[in-house]
Amino acid sequence: MQATENDSGRAVYWGTGRRKSSVARVRLVPGNGKMTINGKEGDLYFQFNPNYIGGIKAPLETLGLENEYDILVRANGGGLTGQADAVRLGVARALCQLDPDNRPPLKTEGYLSRDPRSKERKKYGLHKARKAPQYSKR
Repeated sequence: MQATENDSGRAVYWGTGRRKSSVARVRLVPGNGKMTINGKEGDLYFQFNPNYIGGIKAPLETLGLENEYDILVRANGGGLTGQADAVRLGVARALCQLDPDNRPPLKTEGYLSRDPRSKERKKYGLHKARKAPQYSKR
């Protein structure tokens, strides 16, 4: 997939990340390191949680590009943890699109592996996925 150009002629790199039931469509645009998620500032959206914010910026810091690109995200589904991990995967995939030489360092750090864990479905006759009704002897 090739990079596209936006209205101002700057290259835009896309990456899609998924985690649990969250999906994040990430755009990397040359800029100064600003993060915007669903129209809000990234720090505000992730409630100033350093784990979420640091995790999202980790792929950029691995390559030394933290102040080179703005991160524009459209995230939906799931909660903040799933969305933060989805954004991190989307950023890593967009960086691979930026330059194929970025792939090996991101892969060794584990930023390109999708976490497949998701919520197990509820089975009939049970309260939750595995929780059974209380046994009654009489």
